[in-house]
Amino acid sequence: MRVLMFGWEFPPHISGGLGTACFGMTRALAERGTEVCFVLPRVNEGGDNNNFLKLESASGTVITERDEWRLAEAGQDVWQRNIKFMPVSSPLTPYMTPEAYAKALHDLSLRRGEGSESAGADHFNYTYKLHGGYGPGLMEEVYRYGKLAATIAMREDFDVIHAHDWMTYPAAMLAKAITGKPLIVHIHATEYDRSGENINDIVGGIERAGLHAADLVVAVSQLTRKTVIERYGVPPEKVKVVYNAVMRPDIAQHYEVPERLKAEKRVLFLGRITFQKGPEYFIEAAKLVLDKIPNVRFFMAGSGDMLPQLVRRAGQLRIGHRFNFAGFLRGEQVDRMFALSDLYVMPSVSEPFGITPLEAMLYDVPVLVSKQSGVAEILKHALKADFWDVRDMADKICAVLNHPPLARDLVKNCREEMKNIRWGNAADQLLQLYSQIMGGA
Repeated sequence: MRVLMFGWEFPPHISGGLGTACFGMTRALAERGTEVCFVLPRVNEGGDNNNFLKLESASGTVITERDEWRLAEAGQDVWQRNIKFMPVSSPLTPYMTPEAYAKALHDLSLRRGEGSESAGADHFNYTYKLHGGYGPGLMEEVYRYGKLAATIAMREDFDVIHAHDWMTYPAAMLAKAITGKPLIVHIHATEYDRSGENINDIVGGIERAGLHAADLVVAVSQLTRKTVIERYGVPPEKVKVVYNAVMRPDIAQHYEVPERLKAEKRVLFLGRITFQKGPEYFIEAAKLVLDKIPNVRFFMAGSGDMLPQLVRRAGQLRIGHRFNFAGFLRGEQVDRMFALSDLYVMPSVSEPFGITPLEAMLYDVPVLVSKQSGVAEILKHALKADFWDVRDMADKICAVLNHPPLARDLVKNCREEMKNIRWGNAADQLLQLYSQIMGGA
């Protein structure tokens, strides 16, 4: 089985759980004999140290005149009909406007365009350079990645296309139109999860087009499956659930608790500081906890647009001396933070899955997750609370911190549950789905 996989993140090119999930998933597939070519926007020099798959950089791929005509033809059929797509830059959030799409497509297909480089003597040979990040210019990156990744699809030998999240859906739709190969799209988070009711209509439109173009849709939880069916009108029989998992690291490092923290209990939030993750509810619950247990220290690790207002809120509540904003953490910093915590809290407003509670459990840390998360579907012994019920959340935090036997029981029970939460199980399900759509194709 040969899989052409499109993704925006892969270690070490990650900013969240998407890259972590792609790594665990592809390694488990490789262990079962699957050949995976994973196309990233950009692979930094020295970044491809994974010998179980082929990591391909879209940036720098040469597009010939013949490639361009095939891309333009497929784009007219796929993108113009399904996605009103014109790349622009925005200083705050990524947007695309529908106006003049046909003209933009035509213009971009006949010239090298801004940000491109000549790839040879032939005037029509060119390539785009991608930065592979988020933020301003993301929509332009998505458009260019689509053309480059689809060009790679013309040259690779594969059986199935597998695309992760909306940034890669345009590429996947082009690749399917050009090669005729079956397509699975993986939805790790919807625009409704990220933005609530005030969604970016262009991002939502790309999600909708990709979900309907796919032969099968993989959702990371029943919660996400419900959103895909109800919000995007995807036929229920086309949407399958494959839960994420977690890789058990070699936890050889022992982290000593600093002397200054030994007299304190430590509660951790780790994730993006954005609306979706519910960090404001964590702070409100922290205030209620500190009113009852003064010697608790709260850590908020991560970065995001809500960080400044949360720092101000901690000051307003007069708990700033008990609150540490740790910033974005990587590698061993994350390991240390988990290992030194007495409780991990994930108060997400809408969490399609949520890998971080599983990572915390690897370090024998009890977890409290919102009922509005996909991981709550598979963790029967984790503590759960509605994200908005900060009093219930605070009561459960106090219970764990005040009653060590409760914490030990939670850890013991979750340790048993973790035995069945393996990427190997997810890989087996994916292989069945690959075979299913190949049979249909």
